[in-house]
Amino acid sequence: MLSRITQRMALKRALARPSPCAKGRAQTQRRSLTSAPRPGDGPLMERRADRELPDVQTSRFRWSRTFPIFLGIVAATSIAIFNYQKLSSPVVESTLYALRTNQRAREYLGDEIYFKAQIPWISGEMNQLHGRIDIKFNVKGTKRTGVMRFASFRPTPRGMFETTEWSLETEDGKVIDLLEEGDPFRAINGRATEPELDDDDAEDAKVRGFRQMPK
Repeated sequence: MLSRITQRMALKRALARPSPCAKGRAQTQRRSLTSAPRPGDGPLMERRADRELPDVQTSRFRWSRTFPIFLGIVAATSIAIFNYQKLSSPVVESTLYALRTNQRAREYLGDEIYFKAQIPWISGEMNQLHGRIDIKFNVKGTKRTGVMRFASFRPTPRGMFETTEWSLETEDGKVIDLLEEGDPFRAINGRATEPELDDDDAEDAKVRGFRQMPK
C-alpha cells in the first residue's frame, strides 16, 4: 500500500516538471527584441526578423539639422561659380591690362599691378547679353592699393559698348578718372572705319564680290 502511494507521488512530480524541449520552446518564445543599431556600432553581422525598428522621429530631427547645412554648401558653391565666371571674362582681363598701361594708374599704384587678393572677388553686374556692365574689384601695385571700377552699356542690341566710367578709388577715398587720357576700350569695341572708294573702285568691288553669270 505504501509503495503504491510513493509511486503515485513520484509520477505526479515527474509530470509537473517541464521537459528540456519545453524549456527550449519557452525560451525561444520569450526571447526579447534586439535593439536597433546605434551610430558608432560595428557592422551588423546578423539580421533578425524580430529586431527593433529605428525611431522615425530621431531621423527627422537629424535631417532637419543637416538640410540647412546642405543648402548653405549649395549656395556657397553657386556664388563661387558665378564669381569665377566673372573672373575669367575677357572684360576683366582687358580692364586689368588697360590699368597696367595707364600712366595715372601706374603713378599711384606702381608697377606689377594685379588683383589684391589671391582669390579676387568681382562685385557688380556683368550682363553682356542685355548690354549692362558695372563691375569693381580690388587691385594692388608695388606702391599702393585701390579699387578699380568699370561701367559700360550698349544702347542698342546690335550696337557697340560705350564706356561710361573707368576710375580708380584710392585708399583715402579719392577717385582718379582714368578716362581723361582717352578710352582704350573704344579701339577694342569699335569697328575699323572703311576707306572711302571712288565710283570706279566701288563698281570693281561689286563686280569682284559676285560671280558673273555667263552670257
